[in-house]
Amino acid sequence: MKAKGNKCSRGGVLLRVLLGVLLVLLIAAVIYVSDYYHADQTALAVLEHPTVELHTESNRLVFLPEDPEAGLIFYPGGKVEYTAYAPLMQKLAEKGVLCVLVKMPLNLAVLNGNAAEGIPEEFPEVDVWAVGGHSLGGVMAADFAARHPGAVDALVLLAAYSTADLSQSGVRVLSVYGTEDGVLQRDKYESYRANLPAGLTELPIEGGCHAWFGSYGPQKGDGTPSISADQQQTVTAAAVSEFLIP
Repeated sequence: MKAKGNKCSRGGVLLRVLLGVLLVLLIAAVIYVSDYYHADQTALAVLEHPTVELHTESNRLVFLPEDPEAGLIFYPGGKVEYTAYAPLMQKLAEKGVLCVLVKMPLNLAVLNGNAAEGIPEEFPEVDVWAVGGHSLGGVMAADFAARHPGAVDALVLLAAYSTADLSQSGVRVLSVYGTEDGVLQRDKYESYRANLPAGLTELPIEGGCHAWFGSYGPQKGDGTPSISADQQQTVTAAAVSEFLIP
């Protein structure tokens, strides 16, 4: 009987230890997802006074030009509030690109990689569609394009790369990054280059950084930009619109 009691005691201790570990992991996860980059005043001003038609929905923002010539479904960067990309989306819409800016669960595109599914069918007036994203959002956008052949015509990567093989997909790809980007892992960017089609269009933005594709302030680990966020977004919008609109 005494031996049995010792076993029960050890089992109780082990259970308490496991519960303690799970609690620590849960607290760490909550802290991780609660610490994210918020949209700054520039982004909020766009939402309050847009220059194009703006539809605000529970899980997305739709920037609608009067006569859209192409469409872009955009995945935000990891741990970045999706509204931080409103200024860039507005600039694109001003150039004729209908933009659907998707809100991600816990600000992580990896939790809803299929967010672009079905969106092109909602706007039959648009013939050319791309999926794209910034950083982790770009990785997941590329993954969507790979897993849904024929769903989109193009992929737009902003400071991102594709871990999925798109080399034979027929999808046109535009890759844009800042020369002062301190967050993008260039070794991975180069190693995954083979996953992209041979006709890749690549644009390094001189003086640009990682964070300036959005409007959420400086990002930890980033380089020092020599241009403003507005300048970087203006160059990006021009490149993306020229790439998408025939």
